[in-house]
Amino acid sequence: MKPLGPIPSGFPAIEGELVIGGRKASELVAEAGSPLFVYDGALIAARVAQLRAALPERLGLHYAMKANPFPPLLRLMAGLVDGFDIASGGELLMAEAAGVPAERISFAGPGKRDEDLAAAIAHGVTLNLESPREAERALAIGERLGCAPQLAIRVNPDFDLRGSGMKMGGGAKPFGVDASLVPVLARRIIAAGAEWRGFHIYAGSQTLDAGAIAEMQAATLALAARLAEDSGAALPACNLGGGFGIPYFPGDAQLDLSAVGDALAMQFAALPEVLAGTAFCIELGRYLVGEAGVYLTRIIDRKESHGEVFLVTDGGLHHQLAASGNFGTVVRRNYPSAIATRFGAPVEEEASIVGCLCTPLDRLADKGGFPRAEEGDLVAVFCAGAYGASASPVHFLGHGPAAERLINASS
Repeated sequence: MKPLGPIPSGFPAIEGELVIGGRKASELVAEAGSPLFVYDGALIAARVAQLRAALPERLGLHYAMKANPFPPLLRLMAGLVDGFDIASGGELLMAEAAGVPAERISFAGPGKRDEDLAAAIAHGVTLNLESPREAERALAIGERLGCAPQLAIRVNPDFDLRGSGMKMGGGAKPFGVDASLVPVLARRIIAAGAEWRGFHIYAGSQTLDAGAIAEMQAATLALAARLAEDSGAALPACNLGGGFGIPYFPGDAQLDLSAVGDALAMQFAALPEVLAGTAFCIELGRYLVGEAGVYLTRIIDRKESHGEVFLVTDGGLHHQLAASGNFGTVVRRNYPSAIATRFGAPVEEEASIVGCLCTPLDRLADKGGFPRAEEGDLVAVFCAGAYGASASPVHFLGHGPAAERLINASS
């Protein structure tokens, strides 16, 4: 029997059934259908409040909307955070539709098309430049439009985030400008008359090690100071990246947020003069919304094959690719999952939860321990608030998308 990941806090049981935001799972599915993503707005608001309390007041909080671009959730986030970080022209449209002012939006990502650059410049969005060539294109477009573009440089640092689930900096990368090239590019941008917006330095994501995050943030501040000095210009703003992880797998523990905040407060207290007037922020996606989401899917068939039990659902990897182990993990491990309609009941059997797709990759839980479940029972896959519906191959085999619901949005 293989262990399951830890179920996040905030999900009680009533009468033996999983409750999400005060609603039974079966009630939510009865209203919206199955499969269904449910996002608890109260849990998201509580996470933001927790961050505000633990981190230095000087530090702005941005939402990396690639984690979850569900429109009602974006509207909720617009009232909770200080800025949005986007990675495409399509995300720009979604952020604007959610009521996010352009001055609170920054746009990173390689491969920006000319039309993406033009839209961002025309709306007054900050562009995080990924290369010297992109800088020249942005300057030319700004000149054509008759407005000064707001430009920052995304820096490819000489380090990465220790223990990171996905390394975004250090060595050869398609992201950002190598640190050694940044001062020359910064001087070029300033001399061209653009509005200089500073640096975006993102070294990695998804770590649960507070010491590693503190180490990365200290290195990021030191790098920002050195590059600002070498550029010969004040640094108006610096995005310190993210990296805050959530527990997905057996043995994972919550990030010690207070340790991160205490270390950063000490670093801010000793900033060099060149960073005295810099506005700092971090960008977080999954840490804000990941644990607030649950994927609910109904068991359609219970079968046995060569002595193994398979619970076949109406959902699968086309909605929740990450839980299937096919989204960036090297060794497949079980996400937190449960039988929602028998929540808290004792383990009675070993079973694999599989989806409805014709591929052996479609497995939501592998030989986990569950109470005995039957056709009609609901399965819950947790940590589904980030990189779920929008990060999965929804059109594969034509089963269609899952429904999505945001509840408790006013909490």
